[in-house]
Amino acid sequence: MSKNNYRYLLFNKPYGVLCQFTDNSNPENPRPTLKDYINVPDVYSVGRLDKDSEGLLLLTNNGPLKHRLSHRQFAHPRTYLVQVEPIPNEMALNQLRQGVTLKDYQTRPAKVRLLDSPPSIPPRDPPIRYRKTVPTAWLEMTLTEGRNRQVRRMTAAVGYPTLRLMRIAIGVQKKGNIRNLTLEGLKPGQWRELTPSELMIFKDWTNI
Repeated sequence: MSKNNYRYLLFNKPYGVLCQFTDNSNPENPRPTLKDYINVPDVYSVGRLDKDSEGLLLLTNNGPLKHRLSHRQFAHPRTYLVQVEPIPNEMALNQLRQGVTLKDYQTRPAKVRLLDSPPSIPPRDPPIRYRKTVPTAWLEMTLTEGRNRQVRRMTAAVGYPTLRLMRIAIGVQKKGNIRNLTLEGLKPGQWRELTPSELMIFKDWTNI
């Protein structure tokens, strides 16, 4: 495919939407998919978000770029807002930072910080469960790998299950510097093309 025909989209995936364009599991009662929001043919998500997660997706028909950004060997960072219960202690935060031993692998070290107050993000529909006696907290976590349900598995492993998960940035690492694609300007369910300045993030790095 000519590089002039490549497409690059940013999408703010709502809760409950499958990270694919078709749902073959239940033809009589299909679940919401990317097709319900995006009318651009032949683009595919770079990495995935599970149905219960929200936030930033990059979609493209540039296969080499998709591979470069999604393969764990290239260690491109992804940043998430994570609501957990109850409020994690410093020991648990340090476990997440150092890497957590899960059933089938050891996670890489992550950047993790406990937020002083809830982030300014739209409410989820439906809202998370609320338990009056159990406080919750928000973390900002940056990972350099994206295994299946990894954030949820990590917080559960240290005793703080995830209630809500939103990806807010996808990083591109070049020569030690990181440039981020973000959710800025996108409400849940909205998408847009990458701007020329955003496309410059990939300049001299892949065939765009």
